[in-house]
Amino acid sequence: MKSLISPSHWWRSLKREWLIYHLGLPEFRFMFDAPPPHEWVSLDCETTGLNVSTDEIISIGAVRIVGNKIMTSERLELLVRPERGVSADSVRIHRLRERDVAQGLPIDEAVKQLMRFIGSRPLVGYFLEFDVAMLNRAIWPLLGQGLPQPKIEVSAMYYDHKFRQMLPYEQQTNPNIDLRFASLMSDLDLPMREAHDALNDAVMAAMAFIKLRQLRGA
Repeated sequence: MKSLISPSHWWRSLKREWLIYHLGLPEFRFMFDAPPPHEWVSLDCETTGLNVSTDEIISIGAVRIVGNKIMTSERLELLVRPERGVSADSVRIHRLRERDVAQGLPIDEAVKQLMRFIGSRPLVGYFLEFDVAMLNRAIWPLLGQGLPQPKIEVSAMYYDHKFRQMLPYEQQTNPNIDLRFASLMSDLDLPMREAHDALNDAVMAAMAFIKLRQLRGA
């Protein structure tokens, strides 16, 4: 009996092969491999601002998650040298001065190190969409495409967790759930690290991810 392949599986396989074929740097095709089971990478970026089109990455933090453990010994912490200066407003937020990042890596080298660190593992983060958009802006000229790994948004996991705890009538009244990072961490009874530090934020997102998976029974 012939095995049946669903159209969605066939489409995903076709898309994967197309992306690999058009990969700008074939050395990074490992990102399309099957990920190690029960492993993820939590990441965060600090930037000169919140404009994806014009602002720049100045630091990257990433840490591996294996099962329910955060592998802090397997972390990545990079300073990135921006092409333009660092504004005073930016320094007040992340405390990285222009002289601090002057010896940082060029963005091309930084994202290459990050991609090697991630491998094919799914990505975890808090408001991850912004970080991935910033990274993809640097990665696209190298690969002709962005990061292909699955993305897991911690704030969405938290929203689903809180929503499931509500009574049906509460769910139907457009519930207002506080998704601020500090509120999320406090409600999950998790320790806060100093914020606006890329590695600290990546570790906190990893803690929230693990706790929410446990609460969901995953």
